[in-house]
Amino acid sequence: MRRLLYVHVLLCCLSMAHPFCPSQCTCVFHGRTDGTGTRSVLCNDPDMSDIPVNVPVDTVKLRIEKTVVRRIPTEAFYYLVELRYLWITYNSISSVDSGSFYNLKVLHELRLDGNMISMFPWESLKEMPKLRTLDLHNNRLTNVPTEAIPYLLNITYLDLSSNKLATLPSELMDIWPPFNGAPISTNASQKVVLGLQDNPWFCDCKISKLIEISKMTVTPVVLMDLFLTCSGPENLAGVLFQRAELDNCVKPSVMTSATKITSPLGSNVLLRCDATGFPTPTLYWAKSDGSLVNNTVQESPGEGIRWSIMSLHGILYKDAGNYSCKAKNVAGSAEATISLSVAGTFSTTIPPQSPSIETGPTSQDTTSIPPTDIPNSPTVMSTELPRISTTLPAVPKKPKTTPSNSIQKGSPKQGKVQGGNGRKLAADEKSKKSDASKSVTDLKIVEETSDTAVLLWTADGLPSDAPLTVVYSPYGEDDIKRTVETNAGSGKVFLEGLSSGMRYSVCLVAKGSAAGKDPCIDFYTLDIVEDGGQSQLFMIISGIACALVLPLIALLVYKILALYCKGRNTGLDEEELEKESYVKFETISMKQRTLNAHPTELWARRQTQESERMLLCSRSSIDSQMTYKSDSSRSEYLC
Repeated sequence: MRRLLYVHVLLCCLSMAHPFCPSQCTCVFHGRTDGTGTRSVLCNDPDMSDIPVNVPVDTVKLRIEKTVVRRIPTEAFYYLVELRYLWITYNSISSVDSGSFYNLKVLHELRLDGNMISMFPWESLKEMPKLRTLDLHNNRLTNVPTEAIPYLLNITYLDLSSNKLATLPSELMDIWPPFNGAPISTNASQKVVLGLQDNPWFCDCKISKLIEISKMTVTPVVLMDLFLTCSGPENLAGVLFQRAELDNCVKPSVMTSATKITSPLGSNVLLRCDATGFPTPTLYWAKSDGSLVNNTVQESPGEGIRWSIMSLHGILYKDAGNYSCKAKNVAGSAEATISLSVAGTFSTTIPPQSPSIETGPTSQDTTSIPPTDIPNSPTVMSTELPRISTTLPAVPKKPKTTPSNSIQKGSPKQGKVQGGNGRKLAADEKSKKSDASKSVTDLKIVEETSDTAVLLWTADGLPSDAPLTVVYSPYGEDDIKRTVETNAGSGKVFLEGLSSGMRYSVCLVAKGSAAGKDPCIDFYTLDIVEDGGQSQLFMIISGIACALVLPLIALLVYKILALYCKGRNTGLDEEELEKESYVKFETISMKQRTLNAHPTELWARRQTQESERMLLCSRSSIDSQMTYKSDSSRSEYLC
């Protein structure tokens, strides 16, 4: 009876606490005819400075508006497990803790517009898995970090307008079509609404995808304001996104060396792809299941160019498939796929079982099995392309008495019927084959050139006239085989008709040897351009140089000789000119004016030769006139 009383009192207390509402808030219960309903709480007291802590636990919608609340503390709403709408708008909030929205598992809408938030804890969104609407309009956000992108995957309404955003991470647009690879849908319920207006956007490659979306006519991303404008750089200031043309912004373009490659089992494969774009794209390789491939090498020989090589060593059947080379930069992404196929088969040798009293010895048999199934018994696997053998250790099974343990063919069964003599002959023949295969050793290639090579070997246990067949072909091309017949005693054979710079496989086959047991060796031929080619090239260059230099040397010698001869001729000409001159300028000279007996005599003559006098007399009358004339002197002629 006492327990019932306690329960009654507790229920009465809960009924009294249920409708309790904070003093600065207004609580409204929206009832229904079926007895259910929802409760909404409005707190808009201008004097409220803290988030209320006594909000009814059944509140579905909480609005805190036009207060002086400055901070949202940790776990401020953890007890409101039914809260679906949380509006904290037009307050003075500048600080939001990372755990402020803890335990809001069913919250659908979060509005924080009209505050002074400069740093938003994006990681807090993981506490709200059903959040679809996030309104951060009219705050002071300066950036959206790349780490925030995983938390925005489920957001269908994102309002970042009227902030201080100049750019966005290029990866943000990759979570929505068409950049995420999903087909563009016209279903209105699948559209994403973005509010990005009233921000000082710097139009460069980082927001090139956003500019591209603004130019699309059909897109699942709807912009609240289509007339977004650029604030920078200067050449794009005030230009609409739809008319903005970005410089040095090019989406990546990927080109591979091949689209399909078939390679032998166990070989090494190199896959290469080249990408162009600006800024220079990054490259990475991925398998068809999405897993990344690490054994790659990359290099960027110049701005806007990058290449990558992926290496696979000793490929197996599990390595076959599609490999994608993906290039990415802030302007976009691209990829190209290479399909790799593996050729070759497994040949499995099953060792003979131990003889027992019931079954007796069994013969060794060989069969081909699919590459995916490997028996548990000790097995030797070998492939024809290339010639590689691998031993796989395993736990041996106990021999059984039934003949189904080994795969047998017609000849073993017949030998079993014939009895001991048949088994002995078969064993002798097998021993001969084994001896023939082991008798040829020490294969090596010497004196290889661009088209020939010499094969040497050592034959132990074989007669010198035992026939041998040399089989050689380009590596991996068994359909192009050449053979040379020789004998074991020769010890060498000359291989000719080879191609330069290629890999060859050569095998030495002895008569009676077991299949697949022939000794083989691989070698490379030399390139055509060797020392002889280099000497020939040097001679050609030297001839051209001589043809150009020799005329120059001849011209120079000619000029030197001409100048030398001209100098000698000049000396002779001057001597002849002195001899043939009509008058020597020294013959007539001015006489000093002196006071003497003949004051009127101004000119004087030096003594001249008779030949000079005759030369002067032969001149014209004008030249032979007197040189000076005065009233007191008589006329005087030189002749």
